[in-house]
Amino acid sequence: MTRKLLKFFKSYKQFGLTLLSVLVALPLDIAGQDSLAHIILAISATANVVPLLWDMIQDLRAGKYGVDILAATAIITSLVMGEYWAGIIIVLMLTGGESLEDYAQQRAKAELNALLAGAPKKAHLLRGRKEIEVLVDKLQVGDKVVIRAGEMVPADAVILEGTASFDESSITGEAAPGVKKPGEELLSGSINLDGSVTARVLRTAEDSQFEQIVKLVKAATGSRAPFVRLADRYSIPFTIISFGIAIAAWVLSGESIRFLEVLVVATPCPLILAAPIALISGMSRSAKQGIIVKTGGALERLATIKTMAFDKTGTLTEGKLKVDKVTTYFGINQNEALGLAAALEQKSNHLLAKSIVTYAQDKKIQVPRAKEIREIAGQGVLAHIGGKEIFVGRLSNIEDQNIETPKNFDQTKLQQTAAFVAIDNRLAAIITFKDVVRAETKSTLARLYDSGIKRMVMVTGDNKAAATAIAKQVGITDIYSEALPADKLKIVEGLQPRTTAFVGDGVNDAPVLAASDIGVALGAKGAAAASESADVVIMLDNLGKVADAVAIAKRTLFIAKQSILIGIFISIGLMLIFSTGKFKPVYGAFAQEVVDVIVIFNALRAHSAARASVPH
Repeated sequence: MTRKLLKFFKSYKQFGLTLLSVLVALPLDIAGQDSLAHIILAISATANVVPLLWDMIQDLRAGKYGVDILAATAIITSLVMGEYWAGIIIVLMLTGGESLEDYAQQRAKAELNALLAGAPKKAHLLRGRKEIEVLVDKLQVGDKVVIRAGEMVPADAVILEGTASFDESSITGEAAPGVKKPGEELLSGSINLDGSVTARVLRTAEDSQFEQIVKLVKAATGSRAPFVRLADRYSIPFTIISFGIAIAAWVLSGESIRFLEVLVVATPCPLILAAPIALISGMSRSAKQGIIVKTGGALERLATIKTMAFDKTGTLTEGKLKVDKVTTYFGINQNEALGLAAALEQKSNHLLAKSIVTYAQDKKIQVPRAKEIREIAGQGVLAHIGGKEIFVGRLSNIEDQNIETPKNFDQTKLQQTAAFVAIDNRLAAIITFKDVVRAETKSTLARLYDSGIKRMVMVTGDNKAAATAIAKQVGITDIYSEALPADKLKIVEGLQPRTTAFVGDGVNDAPVLAASDIGVALGAKGAAAASESADVVIMLDNLGKVADAVAIAKRTLFIAKQSILIGIFISIGLMLIFSTGKFKPVYGAFAQEVVDVIVIFNALRAHSAARASVPH
């Protein structure tokens, strides 16, 4: 018990010292040593009000108006009028409130901290037929590892042999375990529930999914500035009303003590506590759903979205594009065209590139070695093979580079996503792909509309025909196609009405995710650039989580505002009651503590599951 108390005082020194002064002064006061008790209380109150005044002065110099002026005035007035117990209770309330806020932060982040504590440490490395236990930091891409039942996946990997069920709930928020077979990817940090598998490491521990979550958790420390901003919306009118009632009570009664009696119940703890506790609780609630919101400010903005823009491939669609058809020109055969395209795309992470390489491997097409591969962001890939210049890119790139096209080429008939292969400045082949709209896309968009979002937009690098076909299926009428990363950024910056969110999943979406009012990275399975650029990261590859995130944000902000207003209205009622002079200031300080408890418990509701109907 003593150890716990010492730990508590060490964690919350200011509150602990204030409480200690109360515990020392109380028996002295009871024993008739009120003068000594009052000296102790005065010293403790002064020690707390000085830094409060200093912070308030610094804020005023910076042009910021906070909510501390009422508390500082009440404490100073208590000391001047000799109401030491009233003053110390206010101090105890403020320091206790800060301690409670810190406790709420720790509670709200418990899920994330538990995740970090369970990070994979060791792996069973397979060297020939021999297994060697190594630290996960020593694993390299291409290493083979054995993962037995009950063990954690040490790094992102793909199964080579064996089948087992894996629990990914701590990574993605998906409660149901999934059966993984050869050829399927495993996320680091997920747990093998049964069986044994042999897998090949895809990314080092540093680049794996678990490390990405570690980085996101560190970013999700919560920003204090948004909390203050939310409180400040109410602080000025609340302060004016409080001082108005206090001065009126003093003037009308002619008793200066009335001024203190009113201010004691006007201390702004409901404003100080309600927003941070609600927002951090909302962030924790999101984390439980596999949604990492990096800051309280991001959660605030997420609740005010009016326009939401989506990338197409991998966001509105499944993103598992497959080669549908290969059309060749100038006497080039299909296998040759696919082999050349695969040679250039082998090291690319783009979805189309992966589809081409996978298709070539499945068809056992010979892939030649490419020299001097050069990737041009958002445009294509250029290389030399057998003395020929090979280019793989989009239609607009073919036109920009004046690449020769055959007479029977008609771009208006192209209705699908396509990659164009050029050999020595002549169009050699068009590889078209097919993609499928996500099963949850239409219902997600409907939920977002119901939540109050006014406008849905598709912003994609695909051609107009492919974009229009998908948009028609999901019910989006605002379409921006053939947009490079820079174009996406300009488009999203110009969208109205604001606040604007962009939902994307690829590396090429990183700039617009960073620049938009709210960037949402979907299905962050190794897409480090997108995850680090975004404000909100959805760990599960499920578009429906976007609607969940908005619902949680709206409910959280509703509860934060509700908690603030509850505190304000109760405080105003108490001010009017105490302005009558029938109650001592110390009773007002105790009454304000009750208000704080009510506000805190209401704000903590943001941690519970959101109801079906979300206010907007």
